[in-house]
Amino acid sequence: MKKILLINPFGIGDVLFTTPVIRAVKESIPDSYIGYWCNERVSPIVRGNPALNKIFALNRGDIKRIARKSWLGETGLWYGLLRDIKREKFDVCFDFSLDYRYGLISKLAGIGKRIGFNYKNRGRFLTDRVNIDGYGLKHIIEYYGDLPGMAGIPMKSREMSLPLSEKTRRAAKEIFHRYGIGEKNKVIGISAGGGASWGKDAGYKHWPAANFAGLINKINKDIRADIVLLGDEREKKIADRIAGAADRKVVNLAGNTGLEELCGVISCLDLLVTNDGGPLHIAAASGIKTVSIFGPVDELVYGPYPKSDKHKTISRHLSCQPCYINFRFKGCPNNRKCLEDITVDEVLAGIKELLK
Repeated sequence: MKKILLINPFGIGDVLFTTPVIRAVKESIPDSYIGYWCNERVSPIVRGNPALNKIFALNRGDIKRIARKSWLGETGLWYGLLRDIKREKFDVCFDFSLDYRYGLISKLAGIGKRIGFNYKNRGRFLTDRVNIDGYGLKHIIEYYGDLPGMAGIPMKSREMSLPLSEKTRRAAKEIFHRYGIGEKNKVIGISAGGGASWGKDAGYKHWPAANFAGLINKINKDIRADIVLLGDEREKKIADRIAGAADRKVVNLAGNTGLEELCGVISCLDLLVTNDGGPLHIAAASGIKTVSIFGPVDELVYGPYPKSDKHKTISRHLSCQPCYINFRFKGCPNNRKCLEDITVDEVLAGIKELLK
């Protein structure tokens, strides 16, 4: 068992949650050949990992689109993917997809041992299954870490990692130098978006932009720090609104960095303030302190990992929380009270505590 494929088509956090599995495979089988099948949008997260030998980047939506049209659809995407995976002759795959299509493709590609989760009978093409109704009571990393043992691979550590190339680190330092960031002060990053995988419901994970602006103004009064706004192109409007409401100029990088550059910038911060989303887990994997704000999602399951005094999560813990359960967002009948009631002073106190 030397050729191993990992499958995770989800977002940034989910892919980072598999990095302990990658490390466990490489430590247990030093001469292993490891492939990774991921969402194309997230592929920069894994491309810099020296333990990986082959990346298969294909959007999750592409698989669903092909399946809707026909397994013998008009595009060569399906054939090309199957051919490429089959060519590698993998011995085993760890399938984190929760989707029968990935198990079927793995089976057709000749992967003899297919290990994964059986959620709503979607693991029917797996050879080794863990039955689940959803993720709860423990962190996703703990769930993911249960799979390697089914192939005889021990998990010595479950801490995330995010290897960055020297080119990426150098690019981040050049950005800091260009804007004069961190030359005399601490550097605090602000990620006011997040939750891209939620699509139109992403806003239910966002602490109000006005609160982020108020937080920046209080930081400027109480802490000697440079503020950097972070986000992708879709979150640029939020960042622009916050920057416009701040009483002092901030460095607004939202929409100006790709995912790889974002990872580099976050790795240079002293602290990140963020909603529940990918940047939180980039920071945690990079050893950066975080203050994170949680609303509909359970921080026990999706929060920074492992728990440490470097990370502070802020949540109201209302009776209606969490309202995202078993991969379903039930909607909010409570006017986002879980987020609206979190005060600027609470978040500021968390920042001060971590920067002492």
